[in-house]
Amino acid sequence: MRILLGVQGTGNGHLSRCSALSEALMQHDVEVDYLISGRAPEHFFDMESFPQWQWRQGLSFAVRNGRIDLGATLRQNQWKQFWRDVKALDLSSYDLVVTDYEPVVAWAARRQKVRCIGMGRQYAFYHHTQSLRLPWMYQQMIRWFAPVTDVVGMHWIADGQHVLPPIVHHRTTAQQAEKDHFLVYLPFESLISVHRLLVKFPHYRFSVFHPDAKRQTLAGIDYYPPSRTKFAEHFVRAEGVISNAGFETACEALAYGKKLLVRPLAGQFEQLANARCLAELGLATQLTELSEEGLQAWFAKGERHQCFWPNVAEELAAWLAAGATENISELGRRLWRQADVADYKDLLRSDLRLQRG
Repeated sequence: MRILLGVQGTGNGHLSRCSALSEALMQHDVEVDYLISGRAPEHFFDMESFPQWQWRQGLSFAVRNGRIDLGATLRQNQWKQFWRDVKALDLSSYDLVVTDYEPVVAWAARRQKVRCIGMGRQYAFYHHTQSLRLPWMYQQMIRWFAPVTDVVGMHWIADGQHVLPPIVHHRTTAQQAEKDHFLVYLPFESLISVHRLLVKFPHYRFSVFHPDAKRQTLAGIDYYPPSRTKFAEHFVRAEGVISNAGFETACEALAYGKKLLVRPLAGQFEQLANARCLAELGLATQLTELSEEGLQAWFAKGERHQCFWPNVAEELAAWLAAGATENISELGRRLWRQADVADYKDLLRSDLRLQRG
């Protein structure tokens, strides 16, 4: 069997999730090609999980001062090149086409009338759930960006027949968390604003990963450029995580029982929905703006929560290798039976918490 997997490269969460799936697919008798888009090829790192991957420009959102800039998004994307890439991509040699919100693969499949499986967080928004609420317009934008025929969404809880538990890297070695050590991953905030905030807390240790950072220690704060391996090393030792409201970072924090503070990227409707859901489920603290007072309150009163999910990458790889014939709702039921998130299921029945807009 030959599979094409499209990976949205604008966020490291897509790459992390698909690297785990890639490693699982290597255990099966399948040939997998990878098409990755969303940022310049020289800005990708730690790509060993994607042998012989190919690159396209794709589409991405422009961010300025921690906020989505829609005008810049429309101006900066190379729309003509995008459609040339869509028309040029021949899918006739593939038995299965899968996309983790990668638009070139998705639109090529739509144009060629080929089955395309949409896998990942964004596809949790394709159908109704109680815990993830989006205005109709934003839901349509998600459907338009990378349209698919089959939906495999991912969520923290069993809220919808189209969602599976998240893919999380299951590390073989776990380390004792170091008290007062926090991992900071705020790639959409300016690095200087992050530094000015963190220096106000000299009694805590911070490991900061940022696309504009270089390896240095400044005012007692450790800074690192993006690296999945280094990130993982510091992640397992951290007591808590301070991040934007991307899905994969939150999943890692919850899987390993880290305190979690999220600041959603302003104007990014998916992150806003993620942050609201985490706060309503009691899984994380949400700050609309980073502030000294907000961080101080979280350091003092923030609580750790842990969710136990099965090895979804292995199950999903086996499902794909078998031709993806089993109904996704059946696969979901089997995986959710192995999960341990019982403390949060009752919250789905709470109109008081989950019907707030």
